[in-house]
Amino acid sequence: MFHDIDARSPTPLYAQIAERVRLAIATGALGSAAPLPSVRQLAADLRVNPATVIQAYRELESQGFVEIRHGAGTFVRELAPGRRSKERSKHAVRLVRRLVAEARRAGVSLPELQQAIETEIGVRTS
Repeated sequence: MFHDIDARSPTPLYAQIAERVRLAIATGALGSAAPLPSVRQLAADLRVNPATVIQAYRELESQGFVEIRHGAGTFVRELAPGRRSKERSKHAVRLVRRLVAEARRAGVSLPELQQAIETEIGVRTS
């Protein structure tokens, strides 16, 4: 779940961690009441300051994704199906924005990008 956290990204590390957890919850990879890694364990695994993980977990708690039980850990909260769908859609928009920005930097035109996407997903154009 955290394999693509990038210290060189302009997105803060805590935000990257929170985004990965939100996506895992939205896709069902993390189910209701599932425990998240401890702050110390995740910080060690990612080689980040524990305060970074705490910040991510607190953000997730304030957004209603997790519950922090002091002394017991951090656990996924039950989400309504509509909220899961909304989070997946928000993630898709972020992916498309990054893809379009990268394509522009590479000099790929929007029609070329659209054709590549359609080819990749198997859509035929006339």
